[in-house]
Amino acid sequence: MVLVRDTADGTQTYITYRGGESPLGAVAFPGGSLLPSDEEAVDWYGPTPIQWAASLGIDDHRIARKYVFAAIRELFEETGILLAGADASSVLENNRSPEWMTAREAVAAEDESFAALLKRRALGVRTDLLKPLSRWLSPDFAHRRFDTQYFGAAQPVNQEPSLLESKGVWGAWKCAAHIIDQQETSALGDETGQELTRGLTLSQITVPAVPVMLEKIASSKGCIAYLSHKRPIRTFQPELIEQDGEYLLRVQTNAGTEGGSGQRGR
Repeated sequence: MVLVRDTADGTQTYITYRGGESPLGAVAFPGGSLLPSDEEAVDWYGPTPIQWAASLGIDDHRIARKYVFAAIRELFEETGILLAGADASSVLENNRSPEWMTAREAVAAEDESFAALLKRRALGVRTDLLKPLSRWLSPDFAHRRFDTQYFGAAQPVNQEPSLLESKGVWGAWKCAAHIIDQQETSALGDETGQELTRGLTLSQITVPAVPVMLEKIASSKGCIAYLSHKRPIRTFQPELIEQDGEYLLRVQTNAGTEGGSGQRGR
């Protein structure tokens, strides 16, 4: 989930540290894996699962529904941002109480399903607040391979992200343009301050999708322009190449898509 907001310094996005050799990278956007409970029934506001399947290029609308629901759930678990409301025109406000942290911990530990939490609080997911961005596959040489759908959303009014008390290590709003300007330095890795990030450049602490999307955010004229941009949903898969004795990951994309054509060291 690529969460964005506008500031005087430029468009910012919320990124976090992910330990344990995460397939999303050591520094990444909030996200995670699908769960069986993501199929549970909930009130649903916005595009239908069938419409989402068409947008994502997925034949099975049930799988498309799980991707969308899991994106909203993972954003809630990891940041507290909840894209849900009592009806199709409302969104939760004030997500910072201890009660909401307790609810996040319960969902993260699977002590309560996200669907059960929403039902208990008479809330439905606001799927119209999500925008599909792109699909990324792990490189062929990876021992563990993942099929990742990226979505974007603007920060809801009167909601602020926070780390999950039991698992959170580091998270921050960062100006995308500043990260890109410093991508050949260890500025972000040093700020994160973890063993897996200190002294390393952006491409060494993230998967290729992250710098590519940061470049798109940095070049956009605000978060609304970024999210409303008409983009075909493409599938990207980095490939390993050797150039001048150095191994690089190359991502080939077309202009106008959520990517850029280039090579990134790892």
